[in-house]
Amino acid sequence: MRRALRLTALLLLALPLLACALHVAHSGSAPVPPKPASALRVASYNVHYIVLNRATGDWSVADWERRRAPMAEALRTIDADIIAFQEMESFRSGSDGSTNLARDYLLAELPAYRAAAAGPWQSFPATQPIFYRATRLRPVDEGWFFFSDTPEQIYSRTFNGSWPAFASWAEFATADGQRLRVVNVHFEYKSRSNRRLSAALVRDRLAPVIASGTPVILLGDLNAMHGANTLRTLEEAGLTFAPTRGATYHLNAGINLLGAIDHIAASQGITVSRPLVLREKFMGEWPSDHYPVYADITLP
Repeated sequence: MRRALRLTALLLLALPLLACALHVAHSGSAPVPPKPASALRVASYNVHYIVLNRATGDWSVADWERRRAPMAEALRTIDADIIAFQEMESFRSGSDGSTNLARDYLLAELPAYRAAAAGPWQSFPATQPIFYRATRLRPVDEGWFFFSDTPEQIYSRTFNGSWPAFASWAEFATADGQRLRVVNVHFEYKSRSNRRLSAALVRDRLAPVIASGTPVILLGDLNAMHGANTLRTLEEAGLTFAPTRGATYHLNAGINLLGAIDHIAASQGITVSRPLVLREKFMGEWPSDHYPVYADITLP
């Protein structure tokens, strides 16, 4: 009995030490570097949904009013040309996307940007728009597909009947006529089988696009770390994941216990700088429970 108690005490002492070690290993934030003139800066940011029926508390309307100015400041700091958002939803019930507080506020605060992969919520899911800098890029096509057995059915539930999840995408032309397809994904966090099936669907949709010679960037919250089967499945389409170091999710408290689950991947020929993670408060607040991830890319 005494031996068991000693072992229990040691474990209880070890857990905080392990948590501290993980936090230190997955932390750190460097100043945002200048953007090379010839590059495009891309970013992925899970901004957490807003609960419209909740007046106060976590993720409420009041909480959004606290977070919104810091979020805009974080995006100004990164100064990306393309930003793929996840969970940009003002949630009431069902799939009603008629109100989107985060999208509308950020577009008003950041007038250099427009929203692609967006449209009336009845025909285009609203939660994963792709912002782009209008002086550098022109959208030429866009679309979506759901991670389900009926991917063309809007708001169809995932393979195991869980909440609807999907990929949004937009294709852009640069000023010199180069094309770039940007794919924005958010995989479920609970179900490994859902993640694997979702990744396989994305792989099958992207493989012919990449094979045709269209440069592709994939951005998003994959809820999987480097080395996971989810990422390896996507690599089968012809994507390479840039190594993101440290945490991208922080429990809405700046606590960094896990490796990156938000990622940037590119097809062959695209040069990608090492992704950076902006692990900082702005105006004394955490804008979201995820950190934004960004990198500079050069098209082939």
